[in-house]
Amino acid sequence: MDIKSMKNYLFWLYCQFELITCSYLMEPWEKLLFYTFNIAVLVTVLYTAYIFVPVHIHTAFQFFLHLFGNQHENTVSIVK
Repeated sequence: MDIKSMKNYLFWLYCQFELITCSYLMEPWEKLLFYTFNIAVLVTVLYTAYIFVPVHIHTAFQFFLHLFGNQHENTVSIVK
Protein backbone atom coordinates (compact mmCIF):
# COMPACT_ATOMS: atom_id res chain seq x y z
CA MET A 1 0.00 0.00 0.00
CA ASP A 2 1.58 3.26 -1.05
CA ILE A 3 1.37 6.64 0.68
CA LYS A 4 -1.19 8.17 -1.69
CA SER A 5 -3.66 5.32 -1.29
CA MET A 6 -3.13 5.37 2.48
CA LYS A 7 -3.86 9.09 2.50
CA ASN A 8 -7.01 8.55 0.43
CA TYR A 9 -8.11 5.73 2.75
CA LEU A 10 -7.64 7.89 5.87
CA PHE A 11 -9.56 10.71 4.21
CA TRP A 12 -12.34 8.25 3.35
CA LEU A 13 -12.46 7.08 6.98
CA TYR A 14 -12.66 10.70 8.13
CA CYS A 15 -15.54 11.35 5.72
CA GLN A 16 -17.32 8.25 6.99
CA PHE A 17 -16.87 9.44 10.57
CA GLU A 18 -18.32 12.83 9.68
CA LEU A 19 -21.29 11.19 7.97
CA ILE A 20 -22.00 8.84 10.87
CA THR A 21 -21.78 11.58 13.52
CA CYS A 22 -23.42 14.21 11.28
CA SER A 23 -20.57 16.54 12.16
CA TYR A 24 -20.33 17.69 8.54
CA LEU A 25 -23.39 19.85 9.33
CA MET A 26 -21.64 21.67 12.16
CA GLU A 27 -19.87 24.96 12.04
CA PRO A 28 -16.10 24.93 12.67
CA TRP A 29 -16.38 26.08 16.30
CA GLU A 30 -19.01 23.40 16.95
CA LYS A 31 -16.78 20.75 15.41
CA LEU A 32 -13.93 21.89 17.64
CA LEU A 33 -16.08 21.53 20.77
CA PHE A 34 -17.50 18.22 19.59
CA TYR A 35 -14.11 16.69 18.77
CA THR A 36 -12.54 18.07 21.95
CA PHE A 37 -15.29 16.52 24.07
CA ASN A 38 -15.03 13.17 22.26
CA ILE A 39 -11.25 13.06 22.59
CA ALA A 40 -11.48 13.96 26.30
CA VAL A 41 -13.97 11.14 26.90
CA LEU A 42 -11.83 8.68 24.94
CA VAL A 43 -8.68 9.63 26.87
CA THR A 44 -10.55 9.32 30.18
CA VAL A 45 -11.87 5.86 29.28
CA LEU A 46 -8.44 4.66 28.14
CA TYR A 47 -6.75 6.01 31.27
CA THR A 48 -9.36 4.39 33.51
CA ALA A 49 -8.97 1.09 31.68
CA TYR A 50 -5.18 1.30 31.98
CA ILE A 51 -5.35 1.95 35.73
CA PHE A 52 -8.26 -0.19 36.92
CA VAL A 53 -8.63 -3.15 34.56
CA PRO A 54 -5.35 -4.87 35.58
CA VAL A 55 -6.36 -4.60 39.24
CA HIS A 56 -9.72 -6.22 38.54
CA ILE A 57 -8.14 -8.95 36.43
CA HIS A 58 -5.66 -9.70 39.22
CA THR A 59 -8.46 -9.81 41.79
CA ALA A 60 -10.56 -12.13 39.61
CA PHE A 61 -7.54 -14.36 39.01
CA GLN A 62 -6.88 -14.62 42.75
CA PHE A 63 -10.56 -15.38 43.38
CA PHE A 64 -10.60 -18.21 40.84
CA LEU A 65 -7.33 -19.62 42.19
CA HIS A 66 -8.90 -19.66 45.65
CA LEU A 67 -12.11 -21.14 44.26
CA PHE A 68 -10.35 -24.04 42.54
CA GLY A 69 -8.29 -24.97 45.57
CA ASN A 70 -4.91 -23.38 44.84
CA GLN A 71 -4.87 -21.46 48.09
CA HIS A 72 -1.95 -19.44 49.39
CA GLU A 73 -0.56 -20.53 52.72
CA ASN A 74 -0.94 -18.13 55.60
CA THR A 75 2.15 -16.11 56.38
CA VAL A 76 1.46 -16.49 60.09
CA SER A 77 2.60 -19.85 61.31
CA ILE A 78 0.96 -21.58 64.24
CA VAL A 79 3.40 -22.24 67.06
CA LYS A 80 2.62 -25.26 69.27
